[in-house]
Amino acid sequence: MERTFQVDLRGVVDLLSHHLYGSPRVYVRELLQNAVDAITARRAAEPDAPAVVRILPPEVTGDGTLRVHDSGIGLTEAQVHELLATIGRSSKRDELGFARHEFLGQFGIGLLSCFLVADEIQVKTRHRDSPTVLWTGYADGRYAVEVAGPAHERIEPGTTVTLIPRRDADHWFAQSTVTELARLFGSLLPVTVLVGDVQTSTGPPPWAATADTSPYQHREDLLRYAHEVLGFTPFDVIPLAVPEAGLTGAAFVLPTPVNPAARGGHRVYLKRMLLTEGAEGLLPDWAFFARCVVDASELRPTASREALYEDNLLEATRESLGEQLRDWLVRLATGDPQRLGDFLQVHHLGVKALALHDDDMLRLVEQWWPMETNTGRTTLAEFREQHGLIRYAATIDEFRQLAAVAAAQDLAVVNGGYTYDTEIIERLPAVDRTVLIERLEPTDLTTRFDALDPGVELALRPFLNTAQRVLERLGCEVVVRSYDPASLPALYLVSRSAAFHDQLQASRDRADELWAGVLDALASSGPPDRPQLVLNHRNPLVRRVTTLTDPELVGLAVEALYGQALLLGYHPIRPADAALLNSSFLGLLGRAVPGQE
Repeated sequence: MERTFQVDLRGVVDLLSHHLYGSPRVYVRELLQNAVDAITARRAAEPDAPAVVRILPPEVTGDGTLRVHDSGIGLTEAQVHELLATIGRSSKRDELGFARHEFLGQFGIGLLSCFLVADEIQVKTRHRDSPTVLWTGYADGRYAVEVAGPAHERIEPGTTVTLIPRRDADHWFAQSTVTELARLFGSLLPVTVLVGDVQTSTGPPPWAATADTSPYQHREDLLRYAHEVLGFTPFDVIPLAVPEAGLTGAAFVLPTPVNPAARGGHRVYLKRMLLTEGAEGLLPDWAFFARCVVDASELRPTASREALYEDNLLEATRESLGEQLRDWLVRLATGDPQRLGDFLQVHHLGVKALALHDDDMLRLVEQWWPMETNTGRTTLAEFREQHGLIRYAATIDEFRQLAAVAAAQDLAVVNGGYTYDTEIIERLPAVDRTVLIERLEPTDLTTRFDALDPGVELALRPFLNTAQRVLERLGCEVVVRSYDPASLPALYLVSRSAAFHDQLQASRDRADELWAGVLDALASSGPPDRPQLVLNHRNPLVRRVTTLTDPELVGLAVEALYGQALLLGYHPIRPADAALLNSSFLGLLGRAVPGQE
């Protein structure tokens, strides 16, 4: 024997209130949505029919109830049974004509959300040429339907919904709250919405300019809208349109920097009813510098109607909106470079992120974004023009270690350590084959240092032998060269292979036996290049140190120069290095302070 499921309406209401809807405030939106759909249905047959929704809060009704009147099509008794007493029967709504494209939602289903704030719902409705029908629903799942007597007959088609509040929900029915919610959700609706005598609907969206509005006035209206509604005065306003999604609106460029990881919410309307103030995923991730306000007719909401449903249309819309923001940047580059520069000072991270996969944005960054170099801030295009080869340091620490020394050797170096900069530099040759790039290898600098005269080098051999014995336990090679600037006594240079070997060794020391074996296998490819402590023979202090004959003092001096080179080069300090710094400082201090305890 076939049986039908029994639905516990209280359980459904609990599910809606705690798991589907974000807040009970959506009851106002659902009431407005049903009212607008009813008006839309009536005006399809009667274009001149009134389009008014009037909400009367308890302060106006005087009996503690909230009433919503609409001038819509109304319902017959059969439609009341099908629409107000069933949950999820979409095929029957289609048959009755209440699932048409121009409707905001599915007629009647939103009424269930009113049980979030009400224990009892009364609906008085009249369809043209049909008698008035009364429907009363209760939160425990009971309902009653009857044909109204003469005392309750409606003269005009339409519907009145009366909510009897729950004991803990009175604050949701206060006139100020209802007015605020009606203005929030329904300010752009194409019908007149009144709360008491206060009109909360303001007409067309602010981005829908009329024929007699000048471009300047239209822009000023949007700037004022952003200030009043979004809370900031935007850097610029970009019109948006995606016909396949029925989307129109505007993107407001933020005037101040924002965290790229913080996904900004966008204000989204569906058929001029507010869906959410915090929609995510409307723009590509790189476009974090803009906040959008849009209205769409084809995008789908989630079940709670508080977010956008992720589907192919939303993905295509996101790509199209991204292209429109990208085109705005290109227009700035060609028409207003100064303004583009101002924009990049605030939001360069978004443009650089886009440049990683967009050729035009890559060229824009090359031409207009000044990067840090050891010769001053300059664009990559200017750097190429002056130096030909783009030589870059891949990390900020590498740049700090080598910038001054490289400049003294007439080597211009770009700091590629900031977010996306190295990736952008390395992508340039793929777009323009004439671009030459080279990552600066720290040990490359030694090829530009001057070797010592053979006689001087021979005289320094005893000193070098002693210095090498001191630093041997640290795996460092000591050499003496002549280079600028003469004020720099020593330079600690580590090749990338040596740096990788040090990181591998540090990881091995922390790993368990299994992973230590794996790391040993990775390290077995051959001995790495050793780090070098390059002493500068042009530095007066270094020359004095090389003439010392006391082995202990030579050791302390070399250890001190080693520690200073690590610190000046922003190199990581290992425990052994820290111990050496401490012992050399105390040792030199002890030698400098004569006497006995």
